[in-house]
Amino acid sequence: MSTNKSYRSAFIFLTTLFFLWGFITVLVDSLVPRLKDVFEMSYAKTVLVQFAFFMAFFVFSLPAGFILSKIGYKKGIVLGLITMAIGCLLFYPASEYRNFSVFLIGYFTLAGGITVLQVAANPYVALLGSEEGASSRLNLSQAFNSLGTTIAPVVGALFLLSDTVKTSEEINLLNAVDKAEYFVAEAATVQTPFIMIALSIGILALIFGFIKLPKVMQVSPKGGYLILLKNKLMMLGALGIFVYVGAEVAIGSFLVNYFYDMNLGVVVAENETMMSIANTIASTFNKTFSDSDPKSLLGIFVIFYWGGAMIGRFVGAYLTKIMHPARVLSTFAILAVVMIFISISTAGLISMWSILAVGLFNSIMFPTIFTLTLEGLGDLKAQASGLLCMAIVGGAIIPFLFGSLIDNFGFKTAFILTILCYGYILFYGRLKFRGALYS
Repeated sequence: MSTNKSYRSAFIFLTTLFFLWGFITVLVDSLVPRLKDVFEMSYAKTVLVQFAFFMAFFVFSLPAGFILSKIGYKKGIVLGLITMAIGCLLFYPASEYRNFSVFLIGYFTLAGGITVLQVAANPYVALLGSEEGASSRLNLSQAFNSLGTTIAPVVGALFLLSDTVKTSEEINLLNAVDKAEYFVAEAATVQTPFIMIALSIGILALIFGFIKLPKVMQVSPKGGYLILLKNKLMMLGALGIFVYVGAEVAIGSFLVNYFYDMNLGVVVAENETMMSIANTIASTFNKTFSDSDPKSLLGIFVIFYWGGAMIGRFVGAYLTKIMHPARVLSTFAILAVVMIFISISTAGLISMWSILAVGLFNSIMFPTIFTLTLEGLGDLKAQASGLLCMAIVGGAIIPFLFGSLIDNFGFKTAFILTILCYGYILFYGRLKFRGALYS
């Protein structure tokens, strides 16, 4: 009984971490359109923000696994949280001096901390109880991760995109006093939210430093990584994580720019229902969009992309109980492709809502691919988790390619890349389902 209570308490605390890194990851997306304006960059260069963030998963996943095997989950979690806090604090000098390189270093540091948490938390949640309930526990934790990704766009829209960024020409027309005041205000827009986040992370680090977590560390066999690299299904699953995270982040990062490119700011502002939705959400923070920047107005609707993922995970947790998870995965991949096709084939609010609906069908993909890939790996699961977390680097590679396609061919053509990603996920889901039928 005491063991179950200990597991339940640990699960609750770990779920707060899933919420935290989901929130911060999407808050990064909110900065993409702002940084594009601040530094007057191309779409491809702007995605270097995402590249720095997700490349950390590739660089730190295996070292994180090694560190955790030496110091344990509890100290590893504290280390990850401290690293995250340092990354957030680096945004202060970066915004103060408008230095893009320091921003990239800050994101890389922040993501390094999140990587430690990812590598620790995903297998740890799976081990907090019976193997049969592992998928259910991970889906539930991921649902709270989605709660964080749902709230983040609102915070980003209201606090990071809520004022108009001046161009270099406009700044040069200002006198010395006005220019100094503008730079101070511009820096504070980014500094305040991330200082608050750093303080919150610091408090969490203190909490995890004092709470007791059950020891569930597994001993990984020697040569495990080499065995896994030769496992075809394992590598296909890793590729599934790579393309899923890449497609999800590519779409999420550019939603505001996509809507702005289609001049939807005017369409939304002139639509009474849409303005009512925006102001209802904004009223939670005592804000209104009557005189707001168009990108802030459009940014508020990104909540439906990530909110759909949260709702879908709760629904998906039930669906994967009554249907084979691989079949659910395949169905959701098909529906994601359909929504993208509708978006690129239409305009206005239909195009807007169809691309937002992709979030709903993204919902179960990460935890489902993750658990399907770990099936039958036994003692290799911990090492497999490290490799799967490395595959999150897709969130760096694919958005960069997506941004390059936008620069050269426009949004409608660029979305073909995401269709290919979901097409592969459909292939993987069908492959696993056929394997289950004939096993």
